[in-house]
Amino acid sequence: MCHSHPGRFRQQVQVLRRQFLQSGELPFTDVLTEAVLARALAALRGPWLDRVFSPLVTLWVFLGQVLSPDHSCRAAVARFLAWHAARRLPACSADTSAYCKARARLPEALPRRLAREAGRTLHRQAEAAWLWCGRRVKVADGTTISMPDTDANQQAYPQPDAQKPGLGFPIARAVVVFCLATGAALDAALGRYHGKRTGEAALLRQLADGFEPGDVVLGDRSFGSFYELALWQARGVDAVVRLHQARRPDFRTGRRLGTKDHVVTWGRPDRPEWLDDETYAALPRTLAVREVAVRVAQPGFRTRRLVVVTTLLDAGPYPAAALAALYRARWQAELDLRSLKSTLGLDVLRCQSPDMVRKEFWMHLLAYNLIRAVMARTAQDLGCEPRELSFAGALQAVRAFGERLLEADAARAAELHEWLLLVVGCHQVGDRPDRVEPRARKRRPKHGAYLTKPREQARTELGNGVRA
Repeated sequence: MCHSHPGRFRQQVQVLRRQFLQSGELPFTDVLTEAVLARALAALRGPWLDRVFSPLVTLWVFLGQVLSPDHSCRAAVARFLAWHAARRLPACSADTSAYCKARARLPEALPRRLAREAGRTLHRQAEAAWLWCGRRVKVADGTTISMPDTDANQQAYPQPDAQKPGLGFPIARAVVVFCLATGAALDAALGRYHGKRTGEAALLRQLADGFEPGDVVLGDRSFGSFYELALWQARGVDAVVRLHQARRPDFRTGRRLGTKDHVVTWGRPDRPEWLDDETYAALPRTLAVREVAVRVAQPGFRTRRLVVVTTLLDAGPYPAAALAALYRARWQAELDLRSLKSTLGLDVLRCQSPDMVRKEFWMHLLAYNLIRAVMARTAQDLGCEPRELSFAGALQAVRAFGERLLEADAARAAELHEWLLLVVGCHQVGDRPDRVEPRARKRRPKHGAYLTKPREQARTELGNGVRA
C-alpha cells in the first residue's frame, strides 16, 4: 500500500483539502474527498514507506508548485519546509533531489485521474439555472504548449520544421474539454503539433468515451465534418459547431424553419484514412443537419456573418436565437484556456522529460479545477453563475489564504473559508459583450539580441573571441 498509517493519511488529506474549500457537506466541497484520494492512491507501488515525501505529500507540494507564481522546485520545497518547521516536525533537507525523485515516482495516471474526477464532479453538480436549455454543454478547443528544449522532449513533441535545430522549443498540441456551466476542465488530450492524426479533431476523438448520451458538444469549424457529426450522433451526443469553410450553405433548399434557418441532408463522403472500414460501414449514408445563419453585429468582432450547423433539428426547444447565443458562448473556452495558460502558467512548462511534462500538464488541470470548485461554491452563495466571477481573483484569494488555512484549527479554518468566499465573490467580471479594444499593445517590450545559432555553438565562439 502507498500509505501504512491511516491517521497520518487522514491528516495529510485534511491539509490538502483545506486550502481549496474541500471540507464540508455542501455542493462543490466534495470534489476532492478522502475516498477519491484513497482510490487514486491505492494502485501506487514503490518504495514509499516512511518517506518524508509520501505520495500525498508529493501531490500536495506539486499542486502548490503549479499554483505559485514561482514554479521552481526549490521554492516548492522551501514552502514545504516552512510548513514542516512551523509544526515542529523533524528537520529535513532543503535539497530538492528527494522531492524531484518523489515526483518522478508518481505515475501520470494519478494527477490525470484526480483532475478528471474533480472536473466531472463539478460538471454533475452544476445547478439547473446554469445549464443551456436544460442541457449540459461541453466545449472543446485546442491550443499549444511549449516546454524545455531537451532531446527527450524534442523526440516526443518535435519543434516546428520551420525552426532551425537548437533555436526552437518542443511544442505539443492540446485539446481540452470544458464544462460550459462551471468552466471546469473535464478531459484533455496531448499530442504532437504536426504529423498524421495530430489535429484538434483527431485529439477530440480520443476523448469521445468521456461524453454521455444527452450531452451537447460545442466547437469551432474544425469539428464540423460529416464524420465528426455522425460519430457524435451515434453516441447520442448532439453537436453545435461552425460550418466548415469547404461547405457553402444554400438556404433556398431543405426544410425551412425560419429566416436563414433550415434542415438539409448531407451525403456521406468517401472514407477518410483515419476511419476503419467497419465504423465507416456502420455510419448512415446521409445525415440531417440544421444550418442557422448568425449575424454578429457587435463592434470589434472580426466575423460579421457565420453559419452554425447542429444536429438539434427541433426549432421549438432550440430556437435560432438560442443557438446563436450558444455558439457565441464558445468564446468561453478561449477564456478558459487563457486562464490555464496565462494566469496559471500552463503556457510554458518546466519539466525536462515527456512523462514529467504530462504530469505537470495534468497537475495544472487539477489545480485549475480546484479553483473552479471554489468559484462554483461562491456563485451558489451569491445566486450568480460561476462565469460571472474572476478566475484570476479566485486564484489570488486562494494563494493569499492558503498559508493561513494550513496553520488554522478546524474552527478557525471554517471562519477563514467564509472570508475566502467573501473575497472571491467581490471579484466579479463585468458583462461587456460590446466592448471594443484595439488588438495591439501600448507598452513596448525591451529588445534584446535573439539567439541565431545553437547555444553551445554561440558559447564556444564567444570563448574563442568571435563576436555573435
